Amino acid sequence: MSWIDRIADGVTEHSRLVIAVMLVLTVVAGSGAGMIEQSSSLDQFQSDTEEAQKLEYVEQNFSTGQENTSAAQVIVRGDNVLSQESMVETLRLQQSFRENETVSGTLVDDRPTVGAANLVAISSLTADQQRELEATAAEFEELNATVQAERTAVAERSAALNATRAELRGALETLRADPSASPREQFATVDENSSVDLNETQYATFNESAQRLRAAENESRIDAAYRLGTQGVLEDEYAALDRRSTALESRSERLQSLGAELSAERAALENATSPTLPEQIDALESMNATEYERALGAVLSEDSSGRTSGLAFMPTSYEAGSTSANATMLLVTHQTEGDGGQGGMASDALVDAQLAMQSIATDAFESDGADVIVFGGGIMGEEIDNSMGDSLAIVGPLALLFVVVALIVAYRDLLDILLGLFGIAAVLLWTFGFMGWTGIDFNQMFIAVPVLLIGLSIDYAIHIFMRHREQRQAGGAYDADDTRGSMGTALAGVGVALVLVTATTAIGFLSNLTSPVPPIQDFGIVSAVGITVALLVFGVLIPALKIELDEFLESRGFDRKKRAFGTGGGRFSQLLSTGSTAARRIPIVVILLALLVSAGGAYGATQVDTSFSQEDFIAEDPPAWTDDLPEPFKPDDYSMKENLEFVNENFVREDSQAQILVEGNVTDPATIQRLEAAEREAANSSVAATLSSGEADVRSPIGTMQQVARENESFNATLTAADTDGDRVPDRNLEQVYDDLFAVAPDEASAVLHRTADGDYEAARLVISTSGTAAMSDVTTEMRSIADGIDGNGLEATATGQTILFDIIQDQLMDTVIESLLITLVAVFAFLMIAYRLTKGSATLGAVTLLPVVFSVSWILGTMYLLEIPFNVMTGMITSLTVGLGVAYSIHMSERYSLELERTGSVWEAMSRTVTGTGGALLGSAATTVGGFGVLAFAILPPLQQFGIITGLTIIYAFLASVLVLPSLLVVWTRYLGPDVSFDAPNSSPAPTASDGGQPADQPDRTEE
Repeated sequence: MSWIDRIADGVTEHSRLVIAVMLVLTVVAGSGAGMIEQSSSLDQFQSDTEEAQKLEYVEQNFSTGQENTSAAQVIVRGDNVLSQESMVETLRLQQSFRENETVSGTLVDDRPTVGAANLVAISSLTADQQRELEATAAEFEELNATVQAERTAVAERSAALNATRAELRGALETLRADPSASPREQFATVDENSSVDLNETQYATFNESAQRLRAAENESRIDAAYRLGTQGVLEDEYAALDRRSTALESRSERLQSLGAELSAERAALENATSPTLPEQIDALESMNATEYERALGAVLSEDSSGRTSGLAFMPTSYEAGSTSANATMLLVTHQTEGDGGQGGMASDALVDAQLAMQSIATDAFESDGADVIVFGGGIMGEEIDNSMGDSLAIVGPLALLFVVVALIVAYRDLLDILLGLFGIAAVLLWTFGFMGWTGIDFNQMFIAVPVLLIGLSIDYAIHIFMRHREQRQAGGAYDADDTRGSMGTALAGVGVALVLVTATTAIGFLSNLTSPVPPIQDFGIVSAVGITVALLVFGVLIPALKIELDEFLESRGFDRKKRAFGTGGGRFSQLLSTGSTAARRIPIVVILLALLVSAGGAYGATQVDTSFSQEDFIAEDPPAWTDDLPEPFKPDDYSMKENLEFVNENFVREDSQAQILVEGNVTDPATIQRLEAAEREAANSSVAATLSSGEADVRSPIGTMQQVARENESFNATLTAADTDGDRVPDRNLEQVYDDLFAVAPDEASAVLHRTADGDYEAARLVISTSGTAAMSDVTTEMRSIADGIDGNGLEATATGQTILFDIIQDQLMDTVIESLLITLVAVFAFLMIAYRLTKGSATLGAVTLLPVVFSVSWILGTMYLLEIPFNVMTGMITSLTVGLGVAYSIHMSERYSLELERTGSVWEAMSRTVTGTGGALLGSAATTVGGFGVLAFAILPPLQQFGIITGLTIIYAFLASVLVLPSLLVVWTRYLGPDVSFDAPNSSPAPTASDGGQPADQPDRTEE
């Protein structure tokens, strides 16, 4: 007795024990389902790449001034959001945010809300102080320029006088050593080589010193002669230099005094720029039209800079100085306690706050005809989570409905339908329990898991139930009235095929372990576990339950014999026989036609794009038909995708940034020169976001130093002293410059420089805001090019940031598609070759069985190209999934054909029984699987919609390949490589389609398939 016979006998003879054990295991395994956590974070898709490590380094060692914060962009849109009334409403909206407990509990303490309206109000309140400050700053800059120029001139004059004095002494030494030397000639030589203009009076002094030197009889007279001929000659020039130095000291003292005055005025203005919101509202309301336009112009002019500029809150298309705009932005900063909500998971408090902000803002501007967008990590994460739940709420019931309808058509028996549904529930319970016990989070991808398992699980039931029905209808080695014997025969008949299907499908899923994307790995593991559980449930538990229930009902007079789907000789049988008819008449033509179509699909496969971005996971507004769904299934409204497109096109997104991390000797002047060149290149890049001022939004050590120098006089002096060529870029004493920068502006400095606890400088970074409409691949290419310009000579420059990491994931998806396909094909090919060599004595049958699946892979990839569906986190698994799912259909066909060939000895009779018997079961399982996956097209999330469409087509292609192409392949294989059997014309009478499990007619015992 074979191993499959022993298993079948164990299930049928000890059905009650089997039921008890399986139910206990189901309860134990399923108890882990309550431990599943949900995650919609895109960070989970990141692998351990160098860029990811560098971004983590940046997040740990650099700051942006406020730690653990998340920014939300509140965008007000209307006819003219710069009107005085609209600006007042914007300030009142901020006040409403701060008064709402849900929102205020998340806001930072310092300037939690800021926008152009705040700057206009503050500009009005501080106009006089600002003008005084500007006047003082102008005076300071002018005097500073004069002092610096005078210092340079004094230094140069002093150096010239000292050089001339040295040359005069040299001339005197020559005259002393050579009595014949001419004082006139020596003085003329000095005059010619010196930048100091010498006159006759000075020559007279020089000549007198020469005579004294020649006549000197002791050292004191010699020294006196030298002093007369050098310092004495230049006495008037040195006196003039002393007077200039004294005047310079006086100006320097004035400059220092003016600097202190400027600092005091700035400090006073800083204190004055933090009026309360009520004070700002009163200031705006009290302005007349002229005052308002003046204040608005000052804030939004091209000359405005730093904290006084409102251009950062305007659309990128806004023209500086214009008094009209159709949108403006308000920046709201939340305290997140380490939870940023941008790309990562947002806390419940952050989600609630941003949802409350949206509700408050909508109510505030509803009567004005304006609308408000709240764009932030919290509200985006909420929409993604809701779309996951809504998708599951829609596709889950629809999948079950399709399965029930298909089972009604296939089974036409209420009990078998209920058993199938119970088995599905058990499989899902086991699978989600496994996720809970192993700590695998439920993410966007796992919405497909229930649908996947529903479709695959019911396949097992259909094959077992249909084979059981065949056996009971036509008998065989066992009494047709014996439900246990018929079930044992059915299990033995399809058992090997089901094991092979499970193994090959699991191989397809597990091939995703080669993917560097963690959720794809998890999806492969969970799916492989799920399909294995499906084999246990539908190969052990459900058959045992069916035996007990059928016996119970038959003992009370109910007839439990049902006809197997597709075996009645009707329309379905005729359709299914198309493949066998073609295989008998034109097998080579069928194979060549399949090859031709596959070649076209292979070309299309090379043209399929790859996609991974936030937009992929954001739901579009549900179609109108969903409005009629009952409340538990009715989806929410989704506006984030439309809002995201608007923000990308009109504003600089707070979370759209690329970074270049520079590690090494950042205090080397050569490094700062490279950083300056990189900053210029980044600012001119086509992917950099351009503010309405026309400038790129780039943060760097150089820009930070220049900004701080404009606001702090002491650091300005440090920067000026370290700048020898006047380009405002330090080229010496960089460590001292960095030290002073940290001393006067630690938050700004730590955002662009990393200083260790020992005071050493290890790294610097550039932060480039990128355009939301720029392609991720373009951003990566541009940033890596800029980083390459810095890299080398002891420096390591790495381009990183969320956009670049997403682009890497996009590339990894393509690697996943190729690697998982190759691994799956090789593994399944080897597995089938070995399995069929051991069970059928022919390894080549394994290759023939796999060939239709290869065809269907090329067909589905070509279809993706035609439908313009890219590879994403869901569709990227379609190649391994096609092999894993498709090979099941081929295995069932090959197994049944081999079984019937052994039983009948006739190719055409075996083929007829295969396509009508197993083909009918395949049609039923294909219908349920296609229906199950097809409902994903009604999901809210776009990747799930695409996955449902493509997977449904995959099942259709696999079914068609197995019933239309595989028969021709099997006929050719039988003719040239198979057993010696009859190719005589089939009998005109239909052959019986029942199978007794594969044993020859003269052998009463069941044998291994």
